[in-house]
Amino acid sequence: MRIALAPCAAGEGETHPSGLPLFSTDTTNLPWIILRAVHRAARLEGVSPRARAVLCALARTVDAANPFGEIYARRTLLTERAMQSERTFYRSLADLDSAGLIARAPQRRYVEAGLFGRAYLHLTRKAALLLGLIDEPGQPAVSNEGKQGGCTDAQAFQRPYAKVADGANTKDLSPLTSQERQPGQVPQDLQRLRTLGFLDFLIFKLMRQAREAGKRLSDVVEVCWQHLRQAKRPINYLRALLASTTDFGHQLSVKMNAITAVQTATHKRNEAETLVRKLDGRTFADADGTTRYTVADGGTALLVCRVAERVTRRSAGHWAEAFAAALKKGQIVPAEQEDFAARTPETGHDVGAAGHVKPHQPRELTRPVSEHLIRLRALCRRA
Repeated sequence: MRIALAPCAAGEGETHPSGLPLFSTDTTNLPWIILRAVHRAARLEGVSPRARAVLCALARTVDAANPFGEIYARRTLLTERAMQSERTFYRSLADLDSAGLIARAPQRRYVEAGLFGRAYLHLTRKAALLLGLIDEPGQPAVSNEGKQGGCTDAQAFQRPYAKVADGANTKDLSPLTSQERQPGQVPQDLQRLRTLGFLDFLIFKLMRQAREAGKRLSDVVEVCWQHLRQAKRPINYLRALLASTTDFGHQLSVKMNAITAVQTATHKRNEAETLVRKLDGRTFADADGTTRYTVADGGTALLVCRVAERVTRRSAGHWAEAFAAALKKGQIVPAEQEDFAARTPETGHDVGAAGHVKPHQPRELTRPVSEHLIRLRALCRRA
């Protein structure tokens, strides 16, 4: 026994639609006066349907600010908008011309070259009045049509909007909203490339090439500026740098860190010098009280005196930073001359490392010291 296979039901199997089609449309916003003109042209009586279609195409293409001006449009565009063949389009133009709605100027001719130029179409005053592109005499210039809900024309149609349907036919060079625009000014750190012969458009192009190569043109110029300004062909040299595999971002980071370190050290040195100039003539001592520090000569010299030696020495080198750091950490505190003298009285005894007073003991003359004294005497005699 066999069972016949039933056909697939609607919406099942292969009969199920695979997906919705993609739609696209023109997003140009036309002024209300153009939309009204197209509507009136489509409802015009007394002419043939093909003439109405061409009149709608002309109303959509004409400049609303200059309805009597030349209509800059190719016949391919007008035939496409009128949905007619070229032969039918010319018959429709003849109908409109005989009805007095358009004026076809004679075709221009270039005498020197012996060639024919373009032929332009013009709307007549009769057509402009019928389409509402101009106001009739005695009527107010502002029409209340199109104001719905109490809103004005400016509120109903906000800028940007097109004066004509196709901007390319009127040589409108304004870029589309989706087009990426270049900035008006070259970045501040790249303006020095102008001195090497780089034009602004070339700089913008190099910025794009650097971005595609994973670099920043500012980093490359900052790192290699000294070599770039000395190059005989800086444009070729910069292109070669962009094509290289060098990580200019890392080099710039290292360079900036070195510059920052130098600036930080200079700032600390200046602060220390300012501090020691303010402390000129003051005396300081360490926490143990075994060393005395005196700032002298307007903050340019540091006199150091130890308790055990009782000899004043002058500090050499860049001592201001270390002195200021020790003063901020509390390792050096202000002290007076009397306090230091009371701590180390003149008793004729030496003070040991532990602070105990030891009796004075005469120094012994050793053999190395004796030989050294003999050599010094010989040198003095020769002199």
